Amino acid sequence: MDPTRVAEAASLLVAARQQQSRIGPLPTQCRPQIVADAHAIQDAITARLGAEVGAFKANAPAGGEPVRAPIYAPAIRRSPARISQAEMGQGGVEGEVAFRFRRDLPSRPTPYTREEIAACVDACAAIEIVSSRFADPDTPMLDKLADSISNQGFVSGELTADWQSLDLATLRVVLEVNGEAVLEQSGGHPTNDPLGVAVALVELLRPAGGVKAGQFVTCGSYTGLRYLKPGEVCCVRFDGLGSAEVSFAA
Repeated sequence: MDPTRVAEAASLLVAARQQQSRIGPLPTQCRPQIVADAHAIQDAITARLGAEVGAFKANAPAGGEPVRAPIYAPAIRRSPARISQAEMGQGGVEGEVAFRFRRDLPSRPTPYTREEIAACVDACAAIEIVSSRFADPDTPMLDKLADSISNQGFVSGELTADWQSLDLATLRVVLEVNGEAVLEQSGGHPTNDPLGVAVALVELLRPAGGVKAGQFVTCGSYTGLRYLKPGEVCCVRFDGLGSAEVSFAA
């Protein structure tokens, strides 16, 4: 994708972030055509914002191309978190398992193994806060990817180093809204392998500086996407991993 067009798309999405507004479709000449285009727009947004990347959301669909999206440090909170109406955006929430890197995994010629990555991460319950910069909910997926996969924020629960004995594919998860359980099930992750998503992220970033100690990766929703209103409280609990909670100011 031409760098000028990347910059134009990034400028529109940065303005939407800063003005907390919803925009129409990206101009045809600025729309990403492949995953690499969308990642380039993300990176241009990060450069324009001058924001520290404190986490990533990532997806690694079976048979599909892995993708990543930055989550900026000011949007990362520890549970229990309270979010203002201005910060909540559309108020989408997803209960997820996330990992935090204990050490840098810098660029190197050879891939990092799954075992290497598992040995240097802690796990936690997490809530991703979801809000698009686009007005149309049917915006094409590559445009959504350019918009950091509609990420608005991230809430992390308590970290645990002793997670490798857990069967992450079948973890029991409970999602509560305003103190009432709205979902209870075992498993629900789209690939049954959140660690595999973390491995895919490391591989995506390996040629471009790698991941940094202290960064998180959140690895896909177990609960689906729900939208909350101002004044509501959401809590997700995973057996063996604890909980994460977010409340939205009324």
